[in-house]
Amino acid sequence: MSSPPSKPNSMSSEAVNLTRHGPAVAVVQLVSKLSVDDNLRATAVLIQRAAEQGAQLVMLPESFAVFGDPQMVAHGAEASLPQHGLRLWLSQQAKANNIWLVGGTIPCQQGIRDINKVRSACFVYDSEGDEVARYDKIHMFDVDIEDSHGSYRESDTFEAGDQLVVIDTPVGKVGLTICYDLRFAEMHAKLVDLGAQIIVNGAAFTRTTGQAHWHTLLRARAIETQCYMLAASHGGQHDHRQTFGHSMIIDPWGEVLVELGEGPGIAVARIDLDHLKTIRRAFPLQYQRRLK
Repeated sequence: MSSPPSKPNSMSSEAVNLTRHGPAVAVVQLVSKLSVDDNLRATAVLIQRAAEQGAQLVMLPESFAVFGDPQMVAHGAEASLPQHGLRLWLSQQAKANNIWLVGGTIPCQQGIRDINKVRSACFVYDSEGDEVARYDKIHMFDVDIEDSHGSYRESDTFEAGDQLVVIDTPVGKVGLTICYDLRFAEMHAKLVDLGAQIIVNGAAFTRTTGQAHWHTLLRARAIETQCYMLAASHGGQHDHRQTFGHSMIIDPWGEVLVELGEGPGIAVARIDLDHLKTIRRAFPLQYQRRLK
């Protein structure tokens, strides 16, 4: 059972469950606005709080720094070099807090085919601040929704990636996904084929789609992959839209270990790989799959 979230101040919350064995991990929830500087300040505070709770790996939501900024391509051009802009900031945060940092997403033009677009790129940094991985969002959020925004066309701004990424970390083998990727079960199955024990999803689910599908999709992905799911999202009213929040950590049996509501905050829990191995031995789903 998760301990009830504590609220150190009116602006953010903590949900912490450290009752299990294993290394601690954390997901950060934000309500980012148009000001990149304000977003970075808010994110830095929550990263530090997660580290103070003992988290060895911390993950950020999609678009944590650049949320709806019309200068997306300019930010993407700045991030084309590892030691510039937001990539440098992420590296500094990982080193300063002695954590592995899954950097949500930032716009990046490095490696693009269309110079008028950017990639939605998730960079990962080790505790020395070294950049160890990059995943570019594969599935574009091109949908029509009955909310105040109405129509979403990510592919107008973003170029899709095409490579799956699983990395070794001190807490286990981590597969990287971003937001809309969550709806594609076959992607998650392939991450398990590549060795994933933990799958992370940095998101900005709309309130409408989050209320309908967020919990169901996350628990389903955890159960069918027998992986820990770490989901870091935005939750609240932004300058131009609403997001659902409810960032959480789920175990391989589908149990929600810890969950936030709306508003900024952190959720912290432990990764018990022995528990994962026990579940996979009892239910050898990956060996029983017939359609690959």
